[in-house]
Amino acid sequence: MDEPTRDHGGNLDAARRRWGGKRHDWVDLSTGINPQPYPLDEMTPDMWTALPDTAAEHGLLEAARAFWGVPKGLDIMAAPGASALIANLPGLMPAGRVAIPGPTYNEHAAAFRAHGWEVSNKTEACQARVIVHPNNPDGALFTGGNLDGLDLLVIDESFADIDANLTMRALAHRPGVIILKSFGKFWGLAGIRLGFAIARPDTIAKLRDRIGPWAVSGPALEIGRRALLDHGWAQRTRARLHADAARLDDMVTATGVAKLVGGTPLFRLYKTSNATAAQESLGEHHVWTRAFPYSDTWLRLGLPGPAKAWVQVETALKDLP
Repeated sequence: MDEPTRDHGGNLDAARRRWGGKRHDWVDLSTGINPQPYPLDEMTPDMWTALPDTAAEHGLLEAARAFWGVPKGLDIMAAPGASALIANLPGLMPAGRVAIPGPTYNEHAAAFRAHGWEVSNKTEACQARVIVHPNNPDGALFTGGNLDGLDLLVIDESFADIDANLTMRALAHRPGVIILKSFGKFWGLAGIRLGFAIARPDTIAKLRDRIGPWAVSGPALEIGRRALLDHGWAQRTRARLHADAARLDDMVTATGVAKLVGGTPLFRLYKTSNATAAQESLGEHHVWTRAFPYSDTWLRLGLPGPAKAWVQVETALKDLP
């Protein structure tokens, strides 16, 4: 499989260099991050000055275990973002052949290649496999298939928290299965860098050794704990995200030049006649979106946040070519 261009959303500085404006002038829809994040309360000074202690980490992991319904007999660990886990997972076993059907999140293939693995689009004769569920960028769900005979199965559920029933945790009891969770997407706090892995204790022990001690900051431990305990906020947020996604779909498809082809309640994927032209047209209005190097037609939009952002996006959409 040819290696895709390793591009990402969130590169707003590049858009500003071309079209000008200060950061607050822009509506950044290039990521799938909740634009109305979990509210931050006051932090005590020792969270910034002391090394993170085991009690704080235990509190976070207990909250995470409860929120995701991690079964007994499985372990869970926290890391400084899901990306740190992705970068280390291929090193858990000797390099071989990994199946990563695409298009999907490109950091998985990059991580396996960095560890000497052969990356394939096909699932036959592989020792490892990666499933992104829901998939990024099209939101497709894994609906089944033969997963037997794998030594390593990575299930990336970074966007699964938009629905409590999407998780594939029933597979986590199998040897070599690792489920990844991202805190930054659904809770909208990508800047604190927090991610989780769920797997059998022997697998987590190996992964924890690779990540090292004090991996998660004190503020991240406490913010994550508070958020994961707030099940009411999660329930209300899921309802709002679904409503906002439907609102964005109505606005985009009303232009007559874009059609919905996929996505999740955190991002929407549209088909246009020319994705680059559409991205540039929106950029002129200081609305930044995501195009892909492997598609001439796909344009991905995250959700606007404040009311003025919705107005700015609606105005920009009227000039889509």
